[in-house]
Amino acid sequence: MKREGPALFFALVYPTLLAWFYFLLLAGGGGKPNPVQQAAYGAGKGLQFAVPLLFLWWCDGCLPRPGWPRFDRLTVAAGFSLLVLGGMFVLYFGALRGSSLFTGTPERIAEKLREFNLTTLPAYVGLSAFLSILHSFLEEYYWRWFVFGRLRMHLSFGPAAALSSLAFMSHHVIVLSVYLPGYFWTAVLPLSLCIAAGGFFWAWLYEQTRSIWAAWLSHLLIDAGILVIGYDLLRGSLFTGP
Repeated sequence: MKREGPALFFALVYPTLLAWFYFLLLAGGGGKPNPVQQAAYGAGKGLQFAVPLLFLWWCDGCLPRPGWPRFDRLTVAAGFSLLVLGGMFVLYFGALRGSSLFTGTPERIAEKLREFNLTTLPAYVGLSAFLSILHSFLEEYYWRWFVFGRLRMHLSFGPAAALSSLAFMSHHVIVLSVYLPGYFWTAVLPLSLCIAAGGFFWAWLYEQTRSIWAAWLSHLLIDAGILVIGYDLLRGSLFTGP
């Protein structure tokens, strides 16, 4: 535990520090391609997702052996995601679309996409596929299999799930604060707590299945829904068409 404690602390805080570094500190390219930010994102994410393997090699002297996928609890995972997506779409399309909450948000998102040189609809579709499929898988591997799984060896379910989920939430606070400035208490904090609740549910799924597959399906579907809303926000700001 002497070596494991500092390593787990690093795993809990590193994604938030990375988001602050590449999303805030290296931003400000005026909506122009920002190769330094792009390189920092790629290198930083590469290190983040290598941390579990480095950790196991350092602390346990071995690397994990992938097992066969398990598909139990998929119905529960999909049902949860469909409920969340229904609530998201009703709230956005029924009440918040065009409201003052999103004044300036489309241009802020468009500026960030320009910094990453993602300025066309095919590029956004490719980004959406990457985020909703591959990145969500890597996040489940990192946050549920590794962070929650290692915390669970030392803590009961509730504290381990809460701690990992709040850490999972924290880097989203930075992102939401950039896109929704001036709405911390009314939007950023409530949405961030919803993200933490989702992380807690995915930790529960992992606890039940000892597998990330159900949590990944749920995470994938919700991320895809968020990116649909992102496309709607960007119409007229970055994209044209239906």
